[in-house]
Amino acid sequence: MAVELQLELCVRIAVAALLSSLVGLERELQGHSAGLRTHMLVGLGAALFTVLSLFAFKEGDPGRIAAQIVTGVGFLGAGTIIQRRDRHTPHGLTTAAGIWAVSAIGMACGVGAYVLGVFSTLFVLFVLILLARISERIHAAKKGKADSGHAAQLDRR
Repeated sequence: MAVELQLELCVRIAVAALLSSLVGLERELQGHSAGLRTHMLVGLGAALFTVLSLFAFKEGDPGRIAAQIVTGVGFLGAGTIIQRRDRHTPHGLTTAAGIWAVSAIGMACGVGAYVLGVFSTLFVLFVLILLARISERIHAAKKGKADSGHAAQLDRR
C-alpha cells in the first residue's frame, strides 16, 4: 500500500476516533463505565477493520469484515448490560447501543463518508443528551403518579 494512501486512511481512523470520543465523553460525564476510552477504541477499531477490508484484502468481500464488526461489537455491547436483581430490570442498554452506534460511525469514517459520520455523531448526541431529559421527565411523572396513588391508598385506610 502506498504511503499516501496509508496517510489518508490514518485520517479516516483519526476522524472516527474523534467522533466516537464525543459520544464516549457524554457517557463518561454521565458516570457510565463504558466512557471516553471505550467508545473511542470501538470507533477507531471499526474504522481500522473497515479500511483494511477495503484496501488490504482486495480479493475478498469487504462486506464479510463489516458483518464481523457488527457481530463483535454486539458481543462487546452485551457485556455492558447488567441485570439488576433488586429491580429485575436491565441496566446499560443505552451504553451498549452507544457502543454499537460508534462502531457504525467508525465504519462510515473508514469508507470516507465523513458527512454521514458527523451527522450520525450529532444525532447520537441528540439522543443521549436531549432525549434523556425528556425520558427523565416522563419517568419522574410516572413515579409521581405512582407515589400519589400509593399515598391515596394509605389515606383511605
